[in-house]
Amino acid sequence: LQFTEEKLGQAEKTELDAHFENLLARADCTKNWTEKILRQTEVLLQPNPSARVEEFLYEKLDRKVPSRVTNAELLAQYMTEAANDFGPGTPYGKTLIKVGETQRRLGAAEREFIRSASINFLTPLRNFLEGDWRTISKERRILQNRRLDLDASKARLKKAKAAEAKAAVTL
Repeated sequence: LQFTEEKLGQAEKTELDAHFENLLARADCTKNWTEKILRQTEVLLQPNPSARVEEFLYEKLDRKVPSRVTNAELLAQYMTEAANDFGPGTPYGKTLIKVGETQRRLGAAEREFIRSASINFLTPLRNFLEGDWRTISKERRILQNRRLDLDASKARLKKAKAAEAKAAVTL
C-alpha cells in the first residue's frame, strides 16, 4: 500500500542518504558493464553461437565441455595431410609441413589463451554477477522493504496525531 501510494504521489517517501544513492547507482552501473563485458568476451573467445549454447548447457549440467579443435589446428591437420599426399620431400610438401606446424602451434596458443582468459578473466566476472550482485540485490530489497515499513509507520503516526488533535479541538 505504501509503495503504491508513493508511486501515485499520495505518500511521503523517506529519501536515502545521497552517498548511499551514489553507491547504489555505481553498483547498477558496475553490474550492467560487467554483463556486457562478459557477454562480448564470450563472443570473442567463441564466435560460434551454437557452440556457446552447447558450452552453456554443459556448464549448467556440471559436465566437462568436450575440447574442440581450433580453426588453426584444423588447418594444420589439413596441411600435414596434404604434405603427406604430395610427398614430404617435395618443395610444396616441405612448405606445407612447416606452415602446418606453425599453424598447429598457433592453434595450441589460441586454445591456451581461451582457457586462460576463461579462468582468469571470465570466472571473476561470473563470480561477481552470481555471488556479490545477488547479495547486493537481496540487501537492497530488504532495505526497500524496511524503508516502506518505516514510511507506513510514519504515515499511521501522522494520522493518529491528526485524529488526536482533531478530538482535542472538538472537546
